[in-house]
Amino acid sequence: MRRTLGVNTWVWTSPLTDSSLESLAAKAAALGFGAIELPIETPGDWSPDRAREVLAEHRLLPIVVGAMGPGRNLIAAPASEIVATQNYLVHCIDVAERIGSRVVAGPFYAATGRTWRMTDADRAAHLDELRAALTPVVNRAERGGIRLAVEPLNRYETSLINTVEQALAALGPLLGRGLGLALDSYHLNIEEKSIGDAIRRAGEHLAYVQVCGNDRGAVGDDHIDWSAFFDALDDVGYRGPLGLESFTGDNATIAVAASVWRPLADSQDALAARSFAYLTALQNERYPR
Repeated sequence: MRRTLGVNTWVWTSPLTDSSLESLAAKAAALGFGAIELPIETPGDWSPDRAREVLAEHRLLPIVVGAMGPGRNLIAAPASEIVATQNYLVHCIDVAERIGSRVVAGPFYAATGRTWRMTDADRAAHLDELRAALTPVVNRAERGGIRLAVEPLNRYETSLINTVEQALAALGPLLGRGLGLALDSYHLNIEEKSIGDAIRRAGEHLAYVQVCGNDRGAVGDDHIDWSAFFDALDDVGYRGPLGLESFTGDNATIAVAASVWRPLADSQDALAARSFAYLTALQNERYPR
């Protein structure tokens, strides 16, 4: 089953704005992508109505991506901060409805980069707290026909949910039409003993998939077994887009957040083009028209 290939605007810029979206949507379409990930770092950075027009012009499928920056937490935080984070996620869902995205993906539990030691009792309490905080957000997503996709992150970016197994255990009672998992090949490569087995473990709960090289560079210029990756996607029947997520080192904020300390390709355009070419060739080989 051929899958639409998408690209995150973080490959080139942060934060996204109306002006940058116009040029990046045109660039993504010219490179051949059929979808584009639109991060919401701060509500109001870009206009959903304008985005809908721009994406329609370039025939790009929209994917809304959340950004769990400092102060966005659903656990181990003041009540006011948890409520503000819930409101932020509801805003992301509202935007998704307005632009036609069927998924809102991100590590929706704690600020990215927030790590600390936990006892088993601490972890159990935080997971109870997470389920309670997510419940009204998931209900809102389901009412709007949107699926929230929660992403496990590697151990250096969070202490809470690093693996598919942990995600399923944490979110189990809430998983369904309003909530699934977002899996990113970068984090899978660090945390899972078998990427394919992890994807199969996610199964029907797999709501969105992000890809990049194991070093956050181009897909295909790395050591990940992409044929095995696709075997697993086929096995679980995942038909959604594959979104290329990498980051520019030219923006100081995002470079620090994503630990991009060196160029990951000759240029960001080259990173995107190489990934698209590799994934397209692989799909052409696997799924002849």
